[in-house]
This record gives sequence, structure tokens and C-alpha cells, in this order.
Amino acid sequence: MNGKHRVAVATTDGLTLYEHFGHASRFGIYDIDESTVDFVETRKVDPPCHGGHHSESAFDAVIELLDDCEAIVVGKIGPGAADYLMERGIRVFEAPGVLEVVLGAIASRGLLDVGVER
Repeated sequence: MNGKHRVAVATTDGLTLYEHFGHASRFGIYDIDESTVDFVETRKVDPPCHGGHHSESAFDAVIELLDDCEAIVVGKIGPGAADYLMERGIRVFEAPGVLEVVLGAIASRGLLDVGVER
């Protein structure tokens, strides 16, 4: 992995990744590299999905709040939301599990160093 990467993680407890992107009310912000996972802060958001309905403006509000992050990691995300985020340059990882294990795997495999085709 080439240097530190900042990622946003949808988690309710700071330990696990089972939160759905559309229901997330907070994101943990982490700086990761191939050997460390450093917690930076928690950012609160209005969940972009309300009763199964969402809008691009709600997605844009989350994107703006996470504008210094190159990726988000969630337990679940719908294809429309994932496409919307990726079209705006944010990588999306749907990876339910233990937060440190998932972030460690992303880092150790160099997944954030791989170019993205558009």
C-alpha cells in the first residue's frame, strides 16, 4: 500500500460492519496503511434513506461530509447508491464483519492502491 488512505466506515458500535449505507447515521473515519488502522473521528449524517425512499440530494449531503475520504466501507449498500458514489469518485466496499479485520484486509491487499476504471 502506498501511504495512508482515509476511509469512512458505516458502523454503529465502532467494532462491526453491519450497517446499511442508507440507514447509517454516523461514519467512523479511519486512516489506514498496510500496517496500521488509526481512528480519526466520528461524523454524524442524516441517513440518506427514509422508509425505502432516497434522493440524490441526500446522497450528495453524505458525499460532501465525507469529501476527504477516498472510500466508504459498509455492511450493505444498494446498487443504485453504490453506482452513484462510484460515479463521484468514491470507492465502495461492501464487507460485513469485524471492522479491524475488514480494514486490515483492504489495506494488506492494497485494494486502495489499485486504479479504478470509469
